[in-house]
Amino acid sequence: MKKVIVVGPALTRTGYGEHARATLRALRDMEDKVDLYLSPTNWGNANWVWEDSDERHWLEHLIKKTAFAMQQQVQFDVSFQVTIPNEWQKLCPVNIGVTAGIETTKVAPNWLNQSYLVDKILTISEHSKQTYINTVYEAVHPETGQPISLKFNPQVGVDVIHYSAKDYPLQDLELNLPTKFNFLSIAQWGPRKNMHNVVSWFVEEFIDNPDVGLVVKTFAKGGSKVDRKGITDVLERMLKKYPNRQCKVYLLHGDMTEEELHSLYRQEEIKAFVSLSHGEGFGLPHFEAAYSGLPVIAPAWSGYVDFLYAPKKNKKGKEELKALFAKVDYDLSPVNAEAVWDGVIQQDSLWCYPQQGSFKMKLREVYKDYGRFKKQAAELQEWVVPNFSQEVIHARFAEAVKDLLEDEWSDGLQKIEVV
Repeated sequence: MKKVIVVGPALTRTGYGEHARATLRALRDMEDKVDLYLSPTNWGNANWVWEDSDERHWLEHLIKKTAFAMQQQVQFDVSFQVTIPNEWQKLCPVNIGVTAGIETTKVAPNWLNQSYLVDKILTISEHSKQTYINTVYEAVHPETGQPISLKFNPQVGVDVIHYSAKDYPLQDLELNLPTKFNFLSIAQWGPRKNMHNVVSWFVEEFIDNPDVGLVVKTFAKGGSKVDRKGITDVLERMLKKYPNRQCKVYLLHGDMTEEELHSLYRQEEIKAFVSLSHGEGFGLPHFEAAYSGLPVIAPAWSGYVDFLYAPKKNKKGKEELKALFAKVDYDLSPVNAEAVWDGVIQQDSLWCYPQQGSFKMKLREVYKDYGRFKKQAAELQEWVVPNFSQEVIHARFAEAVKDLLEDEWSDGLQKIEVV
């Protein structure tokens, strides 16, 4: 049985936090093959998960077990490093890099370099996989003057392991919204998520309609009162530009339990999920909306296209992918300067710029013809729930890593016997 350590932000309320927890859940289902450990890391300024749950108690048990093992100088056999590739290291005899991938059209050069430090890469979407393996940088060798190419390590396999759908009992969150038709947007406030345009364009489209609202579940740098005040001030400054506004904008700030968050998508007053993100490695809120049966309005770009299209047979009986969401038109252009992140988001890469007119049109269509989009969402939910079940996803995970968890590994050399 291999001693397997997961290194990642498993206790944080972030996409990578959920990615780490998803990795741990999948490994827990392989308890006959692995002896599991956890080394938790931070993720920026993100809050940690403090809720009293069976999973949280299990994570704490793993952390204590790991601390004791390190005191005893236990040697781990396999590492799962859940983070951006910049931070991958050779920690164990076998190392697996687990990443949400990239939201643009190109990964950074050091991501390609780091692919030579791991034995396998698990990422979260086809977009991330294809971007990773197709990025190439051309350069000139500083000593020989010969042209060289920096590319992904062809000896390392890349497998796509999606998140799995969850099922929680519905809670009445008592939102008590005066508006009965409300759009929902969930994202961190920052340049990539493009929340300022979600708010502005929504208000401009429904400015004279007192019956429509937008619920914004967001934060900038954490769940503190200071952060809440900062977000509130930003929203108030934005909304002052529309003195005759009758539509409503609601701020939902602070921690929610897993059960509360998943219930949010299913509240009677919440009618559709909206996103104008420039790109997503996966798009966890999009996914949660999809398997909750909530209509989704978003551009058809990046990670979440993996689950917003479902295979359907056309009139000729041939299977093809059908979009089961309200598609917003977009353009691909270079990332804006404030979003450039050295070693992660490249200045010369492209991402999605949703079109204002198309977004407003989709908002209006969903509002006026809600029955059609709700039926479409139910059709998507019917496909997503069984095909992204925990059983299915964990089976794919086990298949992807099984060769690396075998009892014996080659040392890289084959023994040659003379007979």
